[in-house]
Amino acid sequence: MTAPGRRERKKAATRQGIADAALRLFLDRGFDEVTVAEIAEAADVSVTTLFKHFGSKEALLFDEDTEQESELVAAVRDRAPGTDVVDGLYAWLLARVDGPPAARRPSAAEMERFRALTDAAPSLRDHARRMWARHEAALAAALAADAGRAEPAPADRVLAHVVVGIPPLLREQSGRAREHLDAAFALLRHGYDGAQ
Repeated sequence: MTAPGRRERKKAATRQGIADAALRLFLDRGFDEVTVAEIAEAADVSVTTLFKHFGSKEALLFDEDTEQESELVAAVRDRAPGTDVVDGLYAWLLARVDGPPAARRPSAAEMERFRALTDAAPSLRDHARRMWARHEAALAAALAADAGRAEPAPADRVLAHVVVGIPPLLREQSGRAREHLDAAFALLRHGYDGAQ
């Protein structure tokens, strides 16, 4: 894979700067109290530039949406030869549990502030639901394609629904995310009785 060029790096830096400015303002004042114009000003970009990178004010808070969906689909499509689908999905989620190095990982207090922010605004809760529904549909389609089906079967949809529901559960498990992840996949592999 070739490294991104200067233009792509500059676009990524601008996008990250906008997302960071939005998060700071939202955490300081609340989602509904901050305007898009204020975010653009804080990020030193025009409103037009802001909307080139983000389709809505809500999307500013979920800046990893597209990347998450791509990674989720890649966990199925690009898994190592000989790795089954469930192992590929487990590996993707395990990487999310292990996360970035501790220096870049949000603290428990920061995550709690983020959750409180998203819970306080109905438009953010709706946006998050739509985002995860898109991820679920994309994963179901990837599972179907992997199995050679043109359309997702019920098992594809159920597995996608379960897997997409795991990250919110893990975020709520302070210090026990890995234990809950392992329990979720034991359940997927062996059923409830076998996962006890």
